[in-house]
Amino acid sequence: MIRLKDVAERAGVSVMTVSKVLRDAPDISVQTKNRIRQLADEMGYVPDALAQGLRTRTTKLLGLVISAATNPVTAPMILAIEEHAHELGYDVMLAHTLNDPDREEMCVRKILARRVDGLFLAPVYRLAPTAPIYEELKRCGTPVVLLGPTAPFCEPFSSVETDDRPASHALGKHLIELGHKRIAFLAGPPAAPWAQARRAGYHQALRDAGLKDDDNLIFAAGSTFEDGQKAALQMLNEDVMATAVQAVNDLVAMGAVAVFLKQGLRIPEDIAVVGFGNLPTSEHFRVPLTTVGQPYYRLGMAAAETMFEMLRGGKPRTKTFPVELIVRASSGPPGAQN
Repeated sequence: MIRLKDVAERAGVSVMTVSKVLRDAPDISVQTKNRIRQLADEMGYVPDALAQGLRTRTTKLLGLVISAATNPVTAPMILAIEEHAHELGYDVMLAHTLNDPDREEMCVRKILARRVDGLFLAPVYRLAPTAPIYEELKRCGTPVVLLGPTAPFCEPFSSVETDDRPASHALGKHLIELGHKRIAFLAGPPAAPWAQARRAGYHQALRDAGLKDDDNLIFAAGSTFEDGQKAALQMLNEDVMATAVQAVNDLVAMGAVAVFLKQGLRIPEDIAVVGFGNLPTSEHFRVPLTTVGQPYYRLGMAAAETMFEMLRGGKPRTKTFPVELIVRASSGPPGAQN
């Protein structure tokens, strides 16, 4: 491994001079800086990040704790955060919670042990008003940006999120304007604020249209394709006579569509389906999915911008983004037989 001493010996200068050059100190001439930097590059010198961190009391390392890198929602956010961090000379340490609170706590502790300068965190939502690891985060003072809405246990932290309630309201209104009066809702995890907001938007659309809120039309799903399949099967077995389905996200909607098609139903003639999120596969699914688009990459960029504002001494603040209704082939008016 090439050391500062090796570069200094080859350049015929002191170790202190090489160190100043690499720190861009003002008392070294431009010619000397250019010569030593070129020589250091040719020799393959790599700065010792640990030593630099000890001097500056920073690590140039950020933590990123998410459910899983394979999640199509978080993947663009990861890319945006990593790109922005790279431009500013930061590395990103990634950890996966798999939506397990105990694993989340372990991941956060391991990352904090690396003395990260800041932490991006997609919370594992729970109904409890407090969580020990979030209390610890508040005490330690490490800058934190949440990737998603806040809940009581993580309320003090800044976040980036989309305005889910009006977006869900727009989806419900779209179905109602098409003529649907019995709209089933495939609900998400009850502890997740985003799922609560989307369900609230659905109910508000019904109330605004003077339609009855029917608990028999609400089915507990979750957030995965398989969850959507199970909820759709339950809905069909209970024969609730719904002409449309509003799902909490695109994956749940796709799972439901797969079941409906397998049962011989036509979409949207026999049953209309809408999702939420506009995943990359939504437009190219077996029936292109009506949904609302979330700006995942922009959310990641906003999270990174918030983090670096905080690292420069700025005040943390939450950023909320609107979403756009995207109408495709999966939604249409009720069929003649209905």
